[in-house]
Amino acid sequence: MSGRRRSHSFKRPGSAKGRSTSVRSPKGAGLFEALEATFDGAPDLVCFSHLRWNFVYQRPQHLMSRCARQRRVFFVEEPIFEPPKKRASPHVDLTLCPSGVCVVVPRLPLGLSEDDVNDVLRGLIDRLFARCAVRDAVFWYYTPMALEFTRQLEPLAVVYDCMDELSNFRGAPQDIRVREAELLARADVVFTGGASLFEAKRDLHPNIHPFPSSIDAAHFAQARGTVLEPPDQASFPRPRLGFSGVIDERMDLELLDGVAQARPDWQLVMLGPVVKIDPAELPKRPNIHYLGPKSYAELPAYMAGWDVALLPFARNDSTRFISPTKTPEYLAAGRPVVSTSIRDVVRVYGEPGLARIADTVPDFVAAAAAALDAPPQPEWLARVDSFLGESSWDRTWDAMMRLLGSAIDARVSSPSRRPSAFWPLAAVAAARRSPDSPLPIDSNSGIGQCSTT
Repeated sequence: MSGRRRSHSFKRPGSAKGRSTSVRSPKGAGLFEALEATFDGAPDLVCFSHLRWNFVYQRPQHLMSRCARQRRVFFVEEPIFEPPKKRASPHVDLTLCPSGVCVVVPRLPLGLSEDDVNDVLRGLIDRLFARCAVRDAVFWYYTPMALEFTRQLEPLAVVYDCMDELSNFRGAPQDIRVREAELLARADVVFTGGASLFEAKRDLHPNIHPFPSSIDAAHFAQARGTVLEPPDQASFPRPRLGFSGVIDERMDLELLDGVAQARPDWQLVMLGPVVKIDPAELPKRPNIHYLGPKSYAELPAYMAGWDVALLPFARNDSTRFISPTKTPEYLAAGRPVVSTSIRDVVRVYGEPGLARIADTVPDFVAAAAAALDAPPQPEWLARVDSFLGESSWDRTWDAMMRLLGSAIDARVSSPSRRPSAFWPLAAVAAARRSPDSPLPIDSNSGIGQCSTT
């Protein structure tokens, strides 16, 4: 792999004949052998994310899975900290998913200072790149904090996919705004997760573009047909009002409790992990059902059993710029939507009449009751399908690819910004000739073990 020739083009190739079937049928193949099977001449993409791959299947997973059809993708998560006695030496776990994405999980001992953490991560990333012959790679950032251990590298291009205003989230690092300013200065192209976020940052970068939440319409349209009812939901009486997503500080718990109290005959079904808030804070009523996280594949079956889909978000700093992925997913499933007045939901879905908007408990109950009294009709579903037909994750990725390709062309043509190889070929070849060299990379997790939870 160290000797393979690279092209700087990031335009979509016409075929994927360069990929070995070992990625999708990995029996008998080792991880590094599978990583060698790649697309001829395609630059790698290294994604640095604050979200874990096996958390909730959302924007990063949709985009990186599509990217992996065309080139190697390394998805670098934030480190997991373990007691020193469990394993003293820092290392990374690699897992090659069925989608082709290689998930990289650094594992560090507890007790390190912030500076030591970043020093260790720099070493792990450097060695990972050498071991896997990562050269001429595009860096794709979801978190500006990854700059702390990657600024020593010189990528082919830098993408900042700003899907949320992370500085407004609970527990955000104190210096995240400083790191974001640095990332914006380094980025060749910036994408935002919605129109409101674009408007807030449009003057911070000359090459910034809005890409709101998109949709895999065919996947969620399965909810409109006959599907097997999930057993943990099947016993709930109707009507059912459902939510799917992360349950965190963005959830309006008082609103949720008020709706459940006002209409004890309604069953509120809550899907998703509870994070950054104490589960004890969640409202507890007989008609509120917390079913936990569900896989992406399971979601249409749950939504098929709902009468109304909910977006009961609080109106606070953490929701000021969000563009919920669930809105188009609910609509593709054929469910009427009731949401609080999240700006991007109001403008994109509320004003055209595709979602009902309400903020207080009485208004939210009234909006949900109106949705129950007027179940989806063919005319409404046709309007929904026409609206959703203008977007898809495939179209979003293709548009991002074109913009990234233009950014790379501009960067490569500039002598002052021409990318250099990260690793001399001799060093890469030496690392690959010495499988016993002290590179702390653990590939025992195997291939094809990623889930899409």
